[in-house]
Amino acid sequence: MATTLGTSREQAVDNALRDHPRAALDAHSVREAYRRWAGVYDAVFGGVSSYGRRRAVAAVNRLPGTRVLEVGVGTGLALPRYRAEKRVVGIDLSREMLLKAEERVRDERLAHVEGLLEMDAESMAFQDGAFDIAVAMFTASVVPDAKKLFAEMSRVVKPGGHLLFVNHFAAEGGPRWWVERTMAPLSRVLGWHPDFAFSDLFDREKVQVEALESCPPAGLFTLVHLRNAAPAVLAAPDRAVAA
Repeated sequence: MATTLGTSREQAVDNALRDHPRAALDAHSVREAYRRWAGVYDAVFGGVSSYGRRRAVAAVNRLPGTRVLEVGVGTGLALPRYRAEKRVVGIDLSREMLLKAEERVRDERLAHVEGLLEMDAESMAFQDGAFDIAVAMFTASVVPDAKKLFAEMSRVVKPGGHLLFVNHFAAEGGPRWWVERTMAPLSRVLGWHPDFAFSDLFDREKVQVEALESCPPAGLFTLVHLRNAAPAVLAAPDRAVAA
């Protein structure tokens, strides 16, 4: 397995990330939060997030294409579930989480995992169209600017490929909405946005949604499957003919 956990990207990552205008998440707060969580993440969050992870990886395994990018791979909880023919690269901003993922790959001999990279999900180093599928599990509400995450995932996945997200999305009203809004100022401590909404990630009128699936427990998480749009330039000849 090829692994890169060097420090040469540290400054570039910090420069690329910016404060979230609503919740003030930045590179430092994310790193600090997940440095604290790394040792206990599997025990604290592994169970409640397992349903969403299983469903996301099962969806990836059913899709055509072998080149898979897992954004926000964390401690690698999902890595053993990919089929052997999938060639998986995982990225994360947290070095401590990646070290746990490395240990998992080594101990479980996960030969299908081709790389674990310390990288900013909002400014990836991959070429356009490098992957067939990109999946982000419980990551969209972590990054400072989820729309930049979405744009980068769209860029590195080939046109017609697949984007998948598993995440908690905020309620539109009721007691849960009140709790989520109340917790929003704690984002820097938690390392994620409790009041994260679909509109923070993408415009539902402008994307091709393949499926939305509620996930246990109690529908707290949603699996979103999108078809990656072709670049606008590919449609130019058709518009010219129509004209």
